[in-house]
Amino acid sequence: MVDRIDVLDHGYVRLVKPWGTDLDIVNAARVSYAKETAQMRPQDVKLIQFLAREGHTSPFRHAFLSFEVYCPLLVARQWWKYVVGSDHSMDAWNESSRRYVTEEPTFYIPAEDQWRSAPASAKQGSGMAFSAEEGREWTEKLLAFVEQGEALYSAAMEAGIAAEQARLFLPAYGIYVRFRWSTSVQAVAHFLNQRMEHDAQWEIQQFAVAVYDLAKPLFEHSLDALVSRES
Repeated sequence: MVDRIDVLDHGYVRLVKPWGTDLDIVNAARVSYAKETAQMRPQDVKLIQFLAREGHTSPFRHAFLSFEVYCPLLVARQWWKYVVGSDHSMDAWNESSRRYVTEEPTFYIPAEDQWRSAPASAKQGSGMAFSAEEGREWTEKLLAFVEQGEALYSAAMEAGIAAEQARLFLPAYGIYVRFRWSTSVQAVAHFLNQRMEHDAQWEIQQFAVAVYDLAKPLFEHSLDALVSRES
């Protein structure tokens, strides 16, 4: 079974550990009637579908997934809202810190054909793609900016400045960060329904698809019922 999917230029999503199965969700629901089943049956699949359709979501909080994610900060800060804004979804989040970690910085650099224009009629999101020729200039500018920031960061560290301050010289939004996200199946589905949508930022869409592809084999019936995925 696949437990890691690479995303973007340097990122990945890794499944650290699952807790429970579709059957645990079924039995969390059936306890209302003091019942339990030992294996999934057709009527149990229908029960999961009923729970999702009618908004009876508490049973989906009896199974969990833990992921390790390595992504640009601009993705991580969008992702973080699903922890601080969660409701009964049992989220946990721990992130590596450059106060303590001085590993070589890694940055997200869009390829020359990945730059997107601003949308014509909205204050956020993206419009049409730039041509590769136009994008090449901006990739080169970003690389130069990152190189300058890394040089200043290294100089500050060599001068003895604390790592927690030296990191101020690193270009922020493109820097890769590593975190662990442990959460319920319900919360995973909520994240997927919003971040696999066509109007979500393209970069986080790629990470959401990776989460879906790792979680789906473990909770096939629950994610079928809870997640609306465009073909």
